[in-house]
Amino acid sequence: MAAQETVDHKYVYDFAEGNKDLKDLLGGKGANLAEMTNLGLPVPPGFTITTEACQAYLATGREPDGLAGQIEAHLESLERGMGRRLGDPHDPLLVSVRSGAKFSMPGMMETVLNVGLNDRSVVGLAAQAGGNERFAWDSYRRLIQMFGKTVCEVPGEEFEHALDEAKRVRGTTSDLDLDADDLRGLVDAYKKIFLKHTGRDFPQEPREQLDLAIRAVFESWNAERAVLYRRQERIPADLGTAVNVVAMVFGNLGPDSGTGVAFTRDPASGAQGIYGDYLANAQGEDVVAGIRNTVPLQDLERLDKRSYDELLAIMARLEGHYRDLCDIEFTIERGKLWMLQTRVGKRTAAAAFVIAGQLVDEGLIDLDEALHRVNGAQLAQLMFPRFQLDHDFEPVAKGVGASPGAASGKVVFTSARAVELAAEGEAVILVRRETNPDDLNGMIAAKGILTSRGGKTSHAAVVARGMGKTCVSGADEIDVNVPAKRFSVAGQTVTEGDVVSIDGTTGKVYLGEVPVTPSEVVRYFEGTLDPDEADDALVRAVHRIMTHADAARRLAVRANADTGADAARARRFGAQGIGLCRTEHMFLGDRRELVERLILARTDTERSDALAALLPLQRDDFVEIFREMDGLPVTVRLIDPPLHEFLPPLEQLAVDVAVAQERGEDVAKEEALLAAVRRMHEENPMLGLRGVRLGLVIPGLFAMQVRAIAEAAVRVTREGGSACPEIMVPLVGAVQELETVRAEAEKIIAEVVGDSGVEVLIGTMIEVPRAALTAGQIAEAAQFFSFGTNDLTQMGWGFSRDDVEGAFFWRYLELGIFGISPFESIDRDGVGRLVRIAAEEGRAARPELKLGVCGEHGGDPESVHFFHSVGLDYVSCSPFRVPVARLEAGRAAVETVGSDSR
Repeated sequence: MAAQETVDHKYVYDFAEGNKDLKDLLGGKGANLAEMTNLGLPVPPGFTITTEACQAYLATGREPDGLAGQIEAHLESLERGMGRRLGDPHDPLLVSVRSGAKFSMPGMMETVLNVGLNDRSVVGLAAQAGGNERFAWDSYRRLIQMFGKTVCEVPGEEFEHALDEAKRVRGTTSDLDLDADDLRGLVDAYKKIFLKHTGRDFPQEPREQLDLAIRAVFESWNAERAVLYRRQERIPADLGTAVNVVAMVFGNLGPDSGTGVAFTRDPASGAQGIYGDYLANAQGEDVVAGIRNTVPLQDLERLDKRSYDELLAIMARLEGHYRDLCDIEFTIERGKLWMLQTRVGKRTAAAAFVIAGQLVDEGLIDLDEALHRVNGAQLAQLMFPRFQLDHDFEPVAKGVGASPGAASGKVVFTSARAVELAAEGEAVILVRRETNPDDLNGMIAAKGILTSRGGKTSHAAVVARGMGKTCVSGADEIDVNVPAKRFSVAGQTVTEGDVVSIDGTTGKVYLGEVPVTPSEVVRYFEGTLDPDEADDALVRAVHRIMTHADAARRLAVRANADTGADAARARRFGAQGIGLCRTEHMFLGDRRELVERLILARTDTERSDALAALLPLQRDDFVEIFREMDGLPVTVRLIDPPLHEFLPPLEQLAVDVAVAQERGEDVAKEEALLAAVRRMHEENPMLGLRGVRLGLVIPGLFAMQVRAIAEAAVRVTREGGSACPEIMVPLVGAVQELETVRAEAEKIIAEVVGDSGVEVLIGTMIEVPRAALTAGQIAEAAQFFSFGTNDLTQMGWGFSRDDVEGAFFWRYLELGIFGISPFESIDRDGVGRLVRIAAEEGRAARPELKLGVCGEHGGDPESVHFFHSVGLDYVSCSPFRVPVARLEAGRAAVETVGSDSR
């Protein structure tokens, strides 16, 4: 018999055999069900099929050998323990079949409830429930609906239409008003829908239902929405999902039964208290689907005080055990409380910081762990603006503030339209009665989500919080008409394309676009809000965690800044210097004419005159920056882009000259400029005459810049300040290039600096693959390396960033070739390896070599951890991302210490 099969590999675990640390094997849901079972909490019995079984199934298209026998053995054990058999016509055991990956993916994979019901056992279920036929037929129609949609891909809307028709005939809008006869008729209608779409009758054999449901959960791992969610959340694609088979407990047995979701703290703000939703006479899917508006969890005290008190005690125990905010699903069956799930709850960015600080105060975690519990992406969310409501803006509706933020955009009613408009650059607000997993594309594309149903635990709320999207749910004053592409509220009609604004903190909805104001967190970083005087718990929590991050981190954080104003802002945000000052930005605007003179120069005298005119302008720019960064290092990159970027485009200039000639105008200057542009034209200018090559070909260009830097540093020093310039030579591919530039620069520096005490370092930007591979040679002529990871990525991959991101990256992401754009997060295996090689070989040749990074990756959280592991001295990023880099540098240091101690 199958139950007696013996296999070497264990694919199925009873709940009593697992624990919370086995998430890789049992998935998050299974591991936590096991943990609660071992804690002695009231968990319905069941078993978990491992992620390894899923991986094997997806790899081969069939169940691994031995799995069927193990399922049979554990099912028989479950039946013995419950005293019932699956699908027994007189006293049936019913089970739920639920997904459960290592990382929470709310609503992305499949669940089937009431497995084991058929035309015979539905009668036994009614008898088991004391003759409650309505309950039995309601459970049966739910099984056919969920099984049809999940396992057999029957269009879900057909079941919804049949349900709506049954309610119309009954003259009600609530499914609770349907009686047993109505539901019996609905089951017949559902069966016909199932037969029409599948070509077969609904399966009556309980074990066939179970096997097909398990297979459907396996296959849902690769469903489009699950793949999209994993890509969005950067969850590895090869983990697979576990499957949990759990004895059913019923919240739809009447008014003394129900189901709910609870949080041990507010997942939106972090505030302590009682948070959650409860729905009487309902199954769990009714709560998260938002099809009926729930009541606050506090109402349960009035409805069932015994269960309420027991639930609060369990919540406190779980939070103490997990040392974190817990998200709990429960069912009450005729006054008996059952725990269906717990997990470390998803929370907003604000709640993450506040809760981390609270848990430190309560002695549950230390500051290192608090730093581990937050991340740079959350901090970046907190720096976004919020609505400025000191104007005459009155809300037209109010729902539940499910995920904070301030979002304005054009109203759309379908996911497809949201994606379409967002691709055109429009900000959109996705408006639905309630969202479901099929709306994921639109939720990603939208700036915010607004639903008329649901609460803080609805699908829209949970997914939006995980993504950091603004969301208002349960705004029931809004009457949403999706087919007509409009909603009505307060006597007004809002149609697709109209602009609305939603506040995910207060839950308020406004017509039109509401102006925004800087966040309190930005005011704190800018120094205009003292955290010790702030009433805001969030600001105090951010200050506390940032202080610890700064104390823990090894990596310094600099900023990319080209002006005094940028430098000042960067310093306020905590930058410890400038890692990239791009001198070409100083040649724009009114100075273009001087650059044109340099380009058009045909003699040494003309070139010298042009450079002499540029020198004082450059010097004044550097003086301003050195003053702002007093005492901190400033890395100045000598001019990098090809000179044609400072000239009009060839095609435009040719047309302008031709038109002017046709009119008989004097175009001698324009003709000379056109000739110069043609002379300098390159098929691929990013691989042409730029960077160090430009400095070697145009005599005096780099010399002018070096002199301007040195003179500015001397002036600031003699004013009583402290200038610490670092001159960076771009695009070096061979040590001889750097040696040539350095020799000329050192002569100028020695002449200008004299006895002023100014020290000027000379280094290079590692952005050409050859430079990374010959770093040992280049280090002999360089006092520092700064990795230009933007160009290193372009040249390492053979990509032109300006062309490829819009042209085909979307397809690479869709196919899974990229998990994320290599321009957004460092490609550790390829470009990252070049960085590692250059760092190791550079330091081997010159142990005191300073190492930094100044590409956009310097502000990317994942990349910061990589640069820490490689041993760089600093990262540099845009001023606004400096706090994010500081936080992640601290997290990287703490995680490294933790892993070392383990």
